[in-house]
Amino acid sequence: MKLSRRTLLGTAAAATMPATARAQSATIKIGVLTDLSGPYQDLAGPLAVSAAQMAVDEFASKGFKVEVVSADHQNKPDVGASIARQWCDQGGVDLITEVANSGVSLAVAGVAKEKNKAYLPCGPATSDLTGTACTVNTVHWVYDTYMLARSTGGAMAKAGGDTWFFITADYAFGHALTRDTTGFVEAAGGKVLGGVKTPFPGTTDFSSFLLQAQASGAKVIGLANAGSDTVNCIKQAKEFGIKQKLGGLLVFLTDVHALGLDLCQGLLLTESFYWDLNAGTRAFSERLKPRAPSKRPTMVQAGTYSAVLHYLKVANAMGAAEAKKDGAATVARLKATPTEDDCFGKGIIRADGRKLHPSYLFEVKKPSESSYAWDYYKLVATTPAEEAFRPLALGNCPFIKA
Repeated sequence: MKLSRRTLLGTAAAATMPATARAQSATIKIGVLTDLSGPYQDLAGPLAVSAAQMAVDEFASKGFKVEVVSADHQNKPDVGASIARQWCDQGGVDLITEVANSGVSLAVAGVAKEKNKAYLPCGPATSDLTGTACTVNTVHWVYDTYMLARSTGGAMAKAGGDTWFFITADYAFGHALTRDTTGFVEAAGGKVLGGVKTPFPGTTDFSSFLLQAQASGAKVIGLANAGSDTVNCIKQAKEFGIKQKLGGLLVFLTDVHALGLDLCQGLLLTESFYWDLNAGTRAFSERLKPRAPSKRPTMVQAGTYSAVLHYLKVANAMGAAEAKKDGAATVARLKATPTEDDCFGKGIIRADGRKLHPSYLFEVKKPSESSYAWDYYKLVATTPAEEAFRPLALGNCPFIKA
């Protein structure tokens, strides 16, 4: 092959360029896989994509390029897995994040392991991601069913809610949340009197399920669902005049906003982030506000920012090219590096991939207690990071030795 003078000079320059500079010339590609059009679009969706992009923008150039792509998994595990596979095989994606749906997330975890990519789910709840389905490629970032059950379910059981009936979204998330909450109810001396599984997605009429719950005589109707399903259950329970306590086991800020304080006042719920919790959360929310002026972020959207920012910090320390080579090795470095950001403060990532930070039990304010837009919560209790999530030894993660 004939080489031109320009080619020879270019080759010589590349050869003399420092190894770190050559490594940092790589492009990191981040895929935000989320629900852009279904029941979880408000709690995750487009604003989660914006939060990921904000993390990239704030990280700024460190000698390598970062690109964010996004897609809608439609709450279908096969669709989500297909997108993830295409991203890995043809799209050059190095990190997959968000994935607000437990069934989709479990499917994508398998793809990430097979393709050896970093996987940082933020929106799914199933605690199986750090249990029987854990992999060395996964870090579960924001919350899980064990945390929710321990905080909300445990608090309600101790406060006299000792008989429960569950309305459960019929897929991995609902099953895990019902299972984990049942454990805390029974540990507190309570009983589960029954339950019903509701088709997901697509259910909008919960009247027959609510009437079954009413007929059970249970003190608490446990809502093992999320997003628009939870909103519809609470609305329809009010319409039917159901007097039993509603246990919203996964209620988001956006749900309270959609329902209003008149309907939600007094509701107990658990979050790992609230936009008005402290100076850091308020600062983050103000920076995100120009991207969605009429909204405030949920814990899923905050988690997406946090996860992407931590990944980029570690990729910078490793060198972008090195971070791209081996997803499991990069995740190992994520675990070895303490986390810190405005959303969750300081934290760590456990060996099984569980991101640890405090959880907060909130009570929804009365309308008269709210002073400004999105002023919805008052703090009831804080569970420290080391106590908020399931103990490592109880998870049955395959690669963790007892």
